[in-house]
Amino acid sequence: MRLKPVLLALAITAAMPGMAHAEDLMQAYQQARQNDPQLALAEANARSTHEGINQARAALFPQIDASLGLTQDNRGRSSGTYIDQSTGQLYMTPATGYLRSRNLSLTLSQSVFDLSRYEDLKSAHSQADSQNAQLTAEQQNLIVRVATAYFNVLTAKDEVDFSKAQEKSLARELDQAQQRFKVGLSAITDVQDAKAQHDSATAQLISAQNTLDDAREALTQITGEPANNLKVLRDQVPLQPPVPNDVSDWVHTALQNNPSIMAQQYNVDAADYQISSARAGHLPTVSANVSYGKSSTWSENGTLNTSTPSDTTFGLTLRVPIFSGGLVQSQVRQAIAQRDASKDGLESQRRQTIRNTRNYFRSVIAGISEVEATRQAVQSSQSALEATEAGFKVGTRTIVDVLIGQQNLTNAQQSYSRARHQFVLNQLLLKQAAGTITVKDLQAVNALLETPDGT
Repeated sequence: MRLKPVLLALAITAAMPGMAHAEDLMQAYQQARQNDPQLALAEANARSTHEGINQARAALFPQIDASLGLTQDNRGRSSGTYIDQSTGQLYMTPATGYLRSRNLSLTLSQSVFDLSRYEDLKSAHSQADSQNAQLTAEQQNLIVRVATAYFNVLTAKDEVDFSKAQEKSLARELDQAQQRFKVGLSAITDVQDAKAQHDSATAQLISAQNTLDDAREALTQITGEPANNLKVLRDQVPLQPPVPNDVSDWVHTALQNNPSIMAQQYNVDAADYQISSARAGHLPTVSANVSYGKSSTWSENGTLNTSTPSDTTFGLTLRVPIFSGGLVQSQVRQAIAQRDASKDGLESQRRQTIRNTRNYFRSVIAGISEVEATRQAVQSSQSALEATEAGFKVGTRTIVDVLIGQQNLTNAQQSYSRARHQFVLNQLLLKQAAGTITVKDLQAVNALLETPDGT
């Protein structure tokens, strides 16, 4: 009989794995890899763009066309007479009824020289390379998006916990103020101040809970799975500066490795090839072709039945463009404008990457001091609150002082939570800007997590 509660607990644990352990960052990332629609969209775009290479290459391969035509003329010739002009004799022509004809043809053509097709193939390769780089950027971005959404949940959860603690503490202060007022030890204003602060704390708790619910939905939007029982960041986080500790080195690495910059550079290359392709519209083209044809004709009554012998022809075709109404010149100008736009996009991406790299580097450096400062602020606020509460009991401090001290402690706790989480995220954002972020970086962050009970 004593084993029944144990077996029941084991059964509940097995049936509800989400209650048995907390989900960690790597589990969330693996779910996102399988379910994130934004990454799936990038992968589909990459596959689609790669087909452009096959389509451009197909124009350089032999082209084979076959056709079979069958026609019927229902206005067949009727019977009649005619006079042979050379002999003067009269002849009778029989009726043929309908006439049917069949035409069979087979054509093989091969481009011998067409510069535009070769340039189109080069452009297709560059476009595929650009899409590959964009896919890499999206894969790296997924790491950051998952981590950001994950830590947003942790930050929101901390704020809910702090708000609950504040609401309970202020509820006790309100109860004490009411008791002191009843026995004549305090004025009604103390009760009113305590009630106002308690009502404000209740409103803050409701707002914090809504923020937590939305943060969980944001993580679920990426992973496709509910975001509950998440592991939390342990208190002791290594506060180390970036390696190397030189912003110039990070900027140099970013300009070399950032996949978004690489994607824009490939776009510029593709646009250059498109200019060459458009200019090739002025150049002659040469193609070779082989054709085979055969035809036959017959009538309804069989009086007419002819068949031409098969015919095979070989040839080279030289096509020289002379004038196309200004089409080629317009296409060249259009390609040049597109190339200029691609260059502007490249420069914009370079500047944005430099700015992001420097900003995240400074944020990591500043984050070390910020985490330490907010940690000290929590300790100081806790000590100040305890001293204020002691002074209130002996009559040297007012209840307003206690309420302010409680609010200061809550604010310090929230700032410390945000600083710790943002410091970890800034490290990932710096590596993303440099184009060097990998799953190993996410694994390193995951190693800093622990279950809410500290194990």
